[in-house]
Amino acid sequence: MTTALRAPAAATAWFPFAEHPGSVGPRLYCLPHAGGSASAFRSWFGRIGEVSVRPVQPPGRETRLRETPYREMDRLVADLADAVLADLVDEGPAGGPVRPYAVYGHSLGALEAFELVREIRRRGGPDPLHLFVSGCGAPGDDPDADEPPIGAMSDEQVVALLRRIGGTPEWMLGDPSVLRMILPPFRADFAVKESHAPRAEPPLAVPVTALAADGDARTGTAGMAGWERHTTGPFQAYTLSGGHFAVLEQAGVTQRYIARALWGA
Repeated sequence: MTTALRAPAAATAWFPFAEHPGSVGPRLYCLPHAGGSASAFRSWFGRIGEVSVRPVQPPGRETRLRETPYREMDRLVADLADAVLADLVDEGPAGGPVRPYAVYGHSLGALEAFELVREIRRRGGPDPLHLFVSGCGAPGDDPDADEPPIGAMSDEQVVALLRRIGGTPEWMLGDPSVLRMILPPFRADFAVKESHAPRAEPPLAVPVTALAADGDARTGTAGMAGWERHTTGPFQAYTLSGGHFAVLEQAGVTQRYIARALWGA
């Protein structure tokens, strides 16, 4: 692990928060759930030892509110891979060494994280130290196949779905002006998920940790087990108590699993 101090990495559109001082370890790129934003992981700064938490900001929300959200997985991960590969090179007049990194994704972010790692592999880029996934069945598994697509739902049906999933404050769901902001990126994110057809490629050679929640109505513990077939590396599964957002509501538990996977802490 690199221990020399260096200037914090600059904020960019994809990574809106400057790197936390003292974060000289691997970078952890964190991809949020459908409709979510980089702020979901901001409280993680400085909570996983020297790991540099790099929350990913998709367009169409917060600091990128005026940008059009993606509706296709391939375009999203291609642009995100450009940003990650550039971000991995330490700053300096002649560039620097490529930083070790890991990727974490929750819900839709888990599928995006998986496809991001595969896109980087296709380009001949460095494998991550680890892939962490939660709140989403493995690629090729579709526990929501019997549900109507989000694009066919009315706003009222989408709001009811958000209430069932949890994680969105009621005051937001009851405010029409707020709904006008949050529903378009949520619908776009589900278009990414519902149109996703994973390519037939060899499994990753990357350790994978899957975090499940025993009360997750969308993806229970059985749904997370399928991730094992997508790696030839070590696979570990853990179960938290709670619903779909247990990994964020119990961030300290999630962070301990990440630290344990990265260096046995």
